[in-house]
Amino acid sequence: MLRNNFVLKYKCMLFTYRAKSKIGEMSEGEIEAVDRFYVARDLRSRGFTPISVQEKEGNFLEKLTSFLNIFSKIGNDELILFTKNLSGMIKAGLSLSRALSVLKKQTKNPKFYKILTSLANDIDAGETFSGSLSKFPETFSNLFVSMTRAGEESGNLAGALSDVGMNLEKANSLTKKIRGAMIYPGVILSAMIVIGVLMFAFVVPTLASTFKELGVELPLSTRILIFLGNFFSNNLILTFAIIFLVAFGIYSMFRASFMAKYIDFAVIKFPIIGNLTKELNTARTARTISSLLISGVSVTRALKITGDVVQNIYYKQVLDEAKNSVEKGAPFSDAFTKNTNLYPVMMSEMMEVGEETGKLSDMLLQIALFYEEEIENKTKNLSTVIEPLLMIVIGAAVGFFAISMISPLYSILGSIN
Repeated sequence: MLRNNFVLKYKCMLFTYRAKSKIGEMSEGEIEAVDRFYVARDLRSRGFTPISVQEKEGNFLEKLTSFLNIFSKIGNDELILFTKNLSGMIKAGLSLSRALSVLKKQTKNPKFYKILTSLANDIDAGETFSGSLSKFPETFSNLFVSMTRAGEESGNLAGALSDVGMNLEKANSLTKKIRGAMIYPGVILSAMIVIGVLMFAFVVPTLASTFKELGVELPLSTRILIFLGNFFSNNLILTFAIIFLVAFGIYSMFRASFMAKYIDFAVIKFPIIGNLTKELNTARTARTISSLLISGVSVTRALKITGDVVQNIYYKQVLDEAKNSVEKGAPFSDAFTKNTNLYPVMMSEMMEVGEETGKLSDMLLQIALFYEEEIENKTKNLSTVIEPLLMIVIGAAVGFFAISMISPLYSILGSIN
């Protein structure tokens, strides 16, 4: 029996094979590989002619693992690491095919392993790297593909990949900072809701029974709290189910396409968050256009790709307007000058200077660096700003509860006196 000397570092699928050696001997065995074509190539590389290659039926656990692997995600951190490593290997003199082969053996993500295998196979077949990347739009964005294509055309693929990695890293860093700043108020509000429900379920009914025995007349706010307390106490599981459904409904509503226009408008106008959103979109727009222009992408193409990168629909409209203006021969900065409610005046002014001096990409990069630093400083202090607002909300809720439950006690004491 032929022994499998080629063992994949990360298991994908198990195949059984029958192969004939150069001297005509038949051999059978098993190989772990990403697909049957990989098995056939491996056998041929060792001087065997494949007769048959079949996927072996695995046990339930193996099938379940394989099924779950379909839903595994490729995180931004892994994509950034892949881009930087690939750039470094190409700069060191490795061929693109060889570099991809090395990287796919290092990944622990089965889905990414399959993608890298496909990329390596396409390169071996003579396809362009950017064309192969475009087959996986859920993993490699339009920005990634366009910058890679520009690097291929200019003969500087390693430099283009390095720029892509830096761009992804900056965008990922900004997103993490903003999400991190919002975790604190989210946790506080969630804890307040849970504690509030438990208080209503276990504390309010006890006080309600006391009020009922004393026969005191209760104000409206107290009656409302007692009604909620009795409902929560008798339907605690249903209450948490309703809270979950409401939260899921709000989440679904925020993700619905028909609500995008209204939500994006509210985000821009919301205090504190609005300014942060403007600076985030300004930094993202400036860095993306700068990176694309440096890579050799045309201005109109850069504006179209940047429109795909930004999330807010109003910023997409400005970028689309800018693209149409450039196609008609108008200055690049015109659309940004007309929309200072979204993009700060500083951006349009520096863009005009960049156009006049022929250093537009450099000016945009300076804008990106400035606003990225501003966002970093603001996110550090965001929890300090939000904390007093949370204290006001919590204090108002606690105060309403206390007044509603204590006021009947004062009535009782007054009647005794």
